[in-house]
Amino acid sequence: MSEHPEPAETHRRRLDLEPDTVERDLIKLVLTVVELLRQLMERQALRRVDEGDLSEDQEERIGLTLMLLDDRMTELRDRYGLRPEDLNLDLGPLGPLLPRE
Repeated sequence: MSEHPEPAETHRRRLDLEPDTVERDLIKLVLTVVELLRQLMERQALRRVDEGDLSEDQEERIGLTLMLLDDRMTELRDRYGLRPEDLNLDLGPLGPLLPRE
């Protein structure tokens, strides 16, 4: 038995390194991390609003910032043909990275 993988096995393990695919996959990964951070910031802001930790001006600025970030995320997803659910990485037995909204 040979220690070298058969050509079919080698082909299955080969990465798809087409420039368009690499760029899209990198954007997908970056947007996934940004979306995770956006959701965490949003939850933190809501918690602080519920606790009364923020002034009205701070609440308004946070709300505006989160809306602008959401708009920008939508623009970037559209540019690269990604849907919101495309950013939710499957972590196998751990389940999805992002909570389902």
